[in-house]
Amino acid sequence: MKNKFKNIFITGGAGFIGSHISEAFFKSFKKSKIIILDKLTYAGNKAYISSIIRSKRVKFIKSDILDTNKYSKFLRNCDLAINIAAESHVDNSFISPLNFTKTNTLGAHAFLLECIKNKVKKILHVSSDEVYGEKILGNCHENQLVNPTNPYSASKAAAEILINSYKYTYKKEIIIVRANNIYGIRQYPEKLISTSIVNLIKNKPIPIHGNGKNIRYYLSVIDFAKALILLVKKKNRGTFNIGSNYSEKNINIAKKICIIFKKDPNKYITFTKDRLYNDKRYSVSSKKIRKLGWKPKESLKRDLPMIVKWYKKQYKIFKKYGEKI
Repeated sequence: MKNKFKNIFITGGAGFIGSHISEAFFKSFKKSKIIILDKLTYAGNKAYISSIIRSKRVKFIKSDILDTNKYSKFLRNCDLAINIAAESHVDNSFISPLNFTKTNTLGAHAFLLECIKNKVKKILHVSSDEVYGEKILGNCHENQLVNPTNPYSASKAAAEILINSYKYTYKKEIIIVRANNIYGIRQYPEKLISTSIVNLIKNKPIPIHGNGKNIRYYLSVIDFAKALILLVKKKNRGTFNIGSNYSEKNINIAKKICIIFKKDPNKYITFTKDRLYNDKRYSVSSKKIRKLGWKPKESLKRDLPMIVKWYKKQYKIFKKYGEKI
């Protein structure tokens, strides 16, 4: 079969999610050249893509997504461009909201314009289920209005609006995806699962916002990567939710991790001041992508011990980025 994508460009390709996407596309499209752009902030590390970076098929560029002069020429002759680069920690978005606007909105816009200028055939933009805002009951569908409730989700929603407009202006093949909370190895210890694990490794308590009853749905980064591969093969445009049916209260996730460490949750879970606004629940309907043949196969319950094992072996990798080990 003819190789559909000769050159694939991935932004944020050395971060937690991006590194898994880079690896998955490298393995799935065996004749494609993979061009990886990453700023290598605290959340990115070339070690995450060590299994592929030495390949002649991989080109790595260290650059901010806004510094288009550094990477524009590499977009020439690209058949597919995937934008994963983002500031993603909601807590940080309350502290430095403009940084989120710069990377998530302005950065996404700048990258899109470079893709158009260089005539990239297909563009995939990774957004978030948080653009829908809080959903106490039921599921969010792709055609409903967005209602972001924090600076992070607002910056992602703003990017979507800009990107969607170019589907009409330039008739571009653009796919937007909105996923659940994504879990897996390599995630910097600032999100619930990674923070809980690293804190217990250091014999420190797990901090839980508010009363810990907020509900989140969890999707494996492996399943997410497979969803993106399916979409770029089967679809030219559209917005797709990518979600699992597995949800948990934050407090229950912390308790499950305590059990793996054989530590008493009553002693190792502490409650902290809640966020300025903390959505009680997110939930998306993924019927649209499931009709194409995708469904999640991984399980957080099954994967947690493996993730804990990885952090026990590798957590010191975060030290040089400021994590106090």
